[in-house]
Amino acid sequence: MAEKWEEIDRYARQWIDEAGKRIRASFAKQLTVEAKENPNDLVTNVDRAIEQFFAEHIRRQFPSHRLLGEEGFGDRIDALDGVVWVIDPIDGTMNLVHQRRHFAVSIGIFEDGIGQLGYVYDVVFDELYAAQKGRGVFLNGEPLGLLQPAPVTESIIAINGTWLMENKRLDHRPLMRLAKEARGTRSYGSAALELAYVAAGRLDAYISPRLSPWDFAGGMILIEEAGGMVTTLDGKPLDLLGRNSVLAAKPGVHEEILRRYLHD
Repeated sequence: MAEKWEEIDRYARQWIDEAGKRIRASFAKQLTVEAKENPNDLVTNVDRAIEQFFAEHIRRQFPSHRLLGEEGFGDRIDALDGVVWVIDPIDGTMNLVHQRRHFAVSIGIFEDGIGQLGYVYDVVFDELYAAQKGRGVFLNGEPLGLLQPAPVTESIIAINGTWLMENKRLDHRPLMRLAKEARGTRSYGSAALELAYVAAGRLDAYISPRLSPWDFAGGMILIEEAGGMVTTLDGKPLDLLGRNSVLAAKPGVHEEILRRYLHD
């Protein structure tokens, strides 16, 4: 069984590396940019090409595996039996379009719903965050230590400023208080990168009221392997087949945010 995951890991890393080269090569070309249902939810020809690249390679090398993806090249999945790859070919497309940085390739590989391999690749800065269940988290091959508990007052919290204003998804007032009492707040525009930063200890928590599985699948595996916690804003397990609210944090911070700022 261990050999199976070693083989899958080897191929996943090869394909991520090749995908990164293709994305960087696209910078010199004109992007085709379209909006989805929301005019600020963008997709490019590069997003689609990279997901298609992964889909073709996975089906060729691992025909029994299935793919849950954002851009339409995956399978119709209503159960998580067997091996399922959950892929966001470019998380942070708006950053790609406007900044050519602060976006990532995100992959989570699950077996019967259990996360086995997780990857978040920062294409521009060439940083690969990777984890295999039971083996810890690595950044470009170097091991990262387990996350240590901390209080909110000594924490940097990643949260989009939208959720600190009146909005239709959640009561913003407790989160305003959290932002005031935390050491600082940040927003990078890529859920995958922000989750990877939590796993690496660069951020202490990440909060979002609405993410799809491909946004958080890779980062969730990284954080849990680093000793952190990833739940809904109600403290419940995430649903890999639907949209979720997400609270990801190191020990101590997660419990304090749930207790004092989300359910006080």
